[in-house]
Amino acid sequence: MLRPERMSRVSIAGARRVREDVIGTIHDLNLIDLSEYDGSWEGFEPGDPIEGADDSAEKLVTARSLRTILDVDEEADAGPARIVDSEDAAEELEDVRGRVNDLEDRRDELEAERGATDERLETIEALAALGIDLDLLGGYDTLFTRVGEGNPEAVGRALEGSEDVEAFETFTGEDDWVVAVFARPAGGSEDGNGNGDGDDAGEEGGDQDPLEDALVGVEFAPIEVPDAEGSPEEYAAELGDRREELDERIAEIDADLREIREESGGFLLAAEEFLAIDTQRREVPLSFATTENAFVAEGWIPTERFVDLAEALEQSVGDHVEIDELERASYDDDGGVRDRQPVEGGAGEAGEPTAVTDGGTARRGPDDRESTDRTAATAEPDEKGELRADGGEREERPMAGAPPVVQDNPDSVRPFETLVRVINRPTYSEFDPSFLVFLTFPLFFGFMIGDLGYGLIYFGVGYLIYSRYDGALGALGAIATWAGGFTILFGILYGEILGLHTITEVLWIGALGMEHAPIEKGLEPAGIEYAQLWLVLSMIAGLVHVTAGYALGFVKGLQHGLRDAVLESGSWLVLMLGVWVWVFSRSAAGSKPDFVFAVFDGEPFALGFAGFSATIGIGAIVVAAIGLTLMIVGEIDHLGTGPGLIAGTLESLNVLVNILSYTRLAAVLLAKAGMAFVVNLLFFGAYQDPDGAFHFLIDHGPQYGAEHGTVLFSGLVHAGIGGILLGIVVFVVGHVLVLLLGITSAGLQAVRLEYVEFFQKFYEGGGEAYEPFGYDRRYTTEE
Repeated sequence: MLRPERMSRVSIAGARRVREDVIGTIHDLNLIDLSEYDGSWEGFEPGDPIEGADDSAEKLVTARSLRTILDVDEEADAGPARIVDSEDAAEELEDVRGRVNDLEDRRDELEAERGATDERLETIEALAALGIDLDLLGGYDTLFTRVGEGNPEAVGRALEGSEDVEAFETFTGEDDWVVAVFARPAGGSEDGNGNGDGDDAGEEGGDQDPLEDALVGVEFAPIEVPDAEGSPEEYAAELGDRREELDERIAEIDADLREIREESGGFLLAAEEFLAIDTQRREVPLSFATTENAFVAEGWIPTERFVDLAEALEQSVGDHVEIDELERASYDDDGGVRDRQPVEGGAGEAGEPTAVTDGGTARRGPDDRESTDRTAATAEPDEKGELRADGGEREERPMAGAPPVVQDNPDSVRPFETLVRVINRPTYSEFDPSFLVFLTFPLFFGFMIGDLGYGLIYFGVGYLIYSRYDGALGALGAIATWAGGFTILFGILYGEILGLHTITEVLWIGALGMEHAPIEKGLEPAGIEYAQLWLVLSMIAGLVHVTAGYALGFVKGLQHGLRDAVLESGSWLVLMLGVWVWVFSRSAAGSKPDFVFAVFDGEPFALGFAGFSATIGIGAIVVAAIGLTLMIVGEIDHLGTGPGLIAGTLESLNVLVNILSYTRLAAVLLAKAGMAFVVNLLFFGAYQDPDGAFHFLIDHGPQYGAEHGTVLFSGLVHAGIGGILLGIVVFVVGHVLVLLLGITSAGLQAVRLEYVEFFQKFYEGGGEAYEPFGYDRRYTTEE
């Protein structure tokens, strides 16, 4: 669980004439993560796509485009899986494309006309304010006209000051911003031919439009007057009728497209999948190293699946290919090979095949050999069925780099891989912290919220999301389910449901005869020792959590040697434990809070631990000094003497800061308990008894509270109908707010402790995802 699944680098070398059979077999297996050939081997060239790759890719683009246009739903329109014939699929795809394109072209034309109609309607609305028929706004022989939006006073002043205008008249709409201008040019041209479009008057006589220059610099936006007769309202009605007609025609086209989707949606999903698979297969030779007669493909595969690969290829192409397991390797942080363990029964010395298949054998290469230099793999079988070299030689340098990462976790842990991958995927050489996050994140969250009512809601919503969605969203649902489960558990132990102590009264006191719940949150003055306990336990939880991080970092550092492991992680661990053992010791006890020693010595738990002795505390200081020295030596190695000494001294304070950061667990616990208490206080009311305990006025009124203690608030529920109605709103909204803030506070704080305080001690990430060559079929089948 803490290590990714072991991977093997494999090689498939064979005759070129069986290349397509090999491609089909490994694609169906969906096992090998192929590596790209970089052209570095002498005599080898990158392969060419199989004929038809471009055509297949083009059809794939068409299928995806049609699916998008038709809004095909992956679930609702899928239908049963089907066998797709290449020729039939091409014909049907072309038919669907033609029908859809025709409808889309018609819809585009209609939508363009509808847009133009909407613009004309907006224009008519402005012209209607003038109260002038459209045919009267232009078409005069001796007058020039303009209609637009502007300041009528500014327009009038401009025309009065123009020498080109002999006379003019302006008309305005109700809002005084729509202006119609009628002007006669100076000289009184008899062939003015003025019009509402502002064209030059008297083009034959050469007279120019006097409004062209007169309105320059005036706030005036021209409105185009349509070539129509009658009132603007009549024309607007005609446009409205036309727009309704356009809407109906577009709706008919949409209905036709929906009909095509219903008829062909399942086909398009299947065709897209078929073409995606076909394109993958035809383009994959680009990753191969090839010669005239042969090809070589390399990649990574889970070690335990090598025999499956060998058997499948043996059944498919017989002895026309050679399958080698080149190595099973662990890798260091720099991606170099750290360890190549021999494969039991490997072919390194005797050259004997070890992976037995139904029809032949596949050779496993020895893990500790330094070269895979063979010319036999780059050949065409001769008449005797043996491989004949054609000049290409595979070099020692492998085609594949560092192995991809397959996180190897139980089903219950896999959702938490999502939280890890938010930072980055673990590399092949480091620990996968998903299991540890699975152990701690729900625990932290449940401890901070600790309420049966909230927990049930978290659990229910989380399970609903988990059961309905896949991928990251489904994983978050599973995480919420686990977090809700622990919230329920702690809620029962705290004896609370929606902030009320009902469980305490019914279960722990009523059914089990206890004096109170096993643990309390410590919100009440009477239970202050529990608040102090949670502060101490939060720090202890931090010590355990961070110690685990340093321990994992130490083991990881051993890959570079014991010295690096000690200086990088071991020194910090020694320093931290030394400091905190001293904190919990009686050495200089007067400078430490009393509750540090009291919480396990009777307040609230009588475990008989009142702190480590002063002698142990002094010894812890010595241990811490050793850790500090080692840590500073490590910093000096990296930064030099002066900077390393300063950096090491300052950074040593992190052993205090990191652990104190975990007190946020207790802080969020008390904050959320306080918020729920306030909501219930407003609704029910509450009083405080002489011992400092709080009691909600659920079964009693304010008078009862006054008789038995001090009333904190009388409660809206005791304030008549109006108070009850307001109280219900406060109760519901308040608890919903607490519920949501629980996610943003408890959830984010728990995540922060994982990422910042824990991961930084050992985790870097940056691994490559395992992406095997293949396809998970959903809509097609080969049988």
